[in-house]
Amino acid sequence: MGLLIMIAGLVLFLGIHTLTTMRDTRARAIARLGEGGYKILYTVISIAGIALIAWGFSHYRQYEWTNVWHPPIWTRHIALGLMLPAVILVVASYIRGRIFIKLKHPMLAGVKLWAFLHLIANGDLGSIILFGSILAWAVYDRISLKRRSDPGSPPIPVGGMTNDLIAVGVGVVVYVALVFAFHPLVIGVPIVGVS
Repeated sequence: MGLLIMIAGLVLFLGIHTLTTMRDTRARAIARLGEGGYKILYTVISIAGIALIAWGFSHYRQYEWTNVWHPPIWTRHIALGLMLPAVILVVASYIRGRIFIKLKHPMLAGVKLWAFLHLIANGDLGSIILFGSILAWAVYDRISLKRRSDPGSPPIPVGGMTNDLIAVGVGVVVYVALVFAFHPLVIGVPIVGVS
């Protein structure tokens, strides 16, 4: 039950995000709903998807846990260490500097790294479906960006090295919050001090 709910959430969340890659379909939806209507619908479906993913995964972890393989303990250490650059990449997509210029799409790079790290550190069926789906979507989205011909959204100003330093600083703060607060309190899985 929980796994199916999580999958339904993934279909909603990744489905609406995939719509962004289908530029003609997206343009028709905006023409029909208006810019504001489209954004509201996009937001509602995204939030519903996240809620279903969270609820379904929580239910799955509590009642339906299914191990597929047992990752070596070192994969957790790699995941913990490399999550810092993953978080910094996501932050650098909003605080744009040289990192953004070099990678072009640091958000997708960060999401791909995050999903991959969670895949290697977790061997249960739910994690494989969840993180595997997100990784597959991020790879697809990155490929689709190379093929888009429309200008997309208006450009966000790009700064210099100062923005990179700010992105790294903010990334470190977010990483610490994720490791010591969000993961143990919200996800229910402590990741520091666990052997």
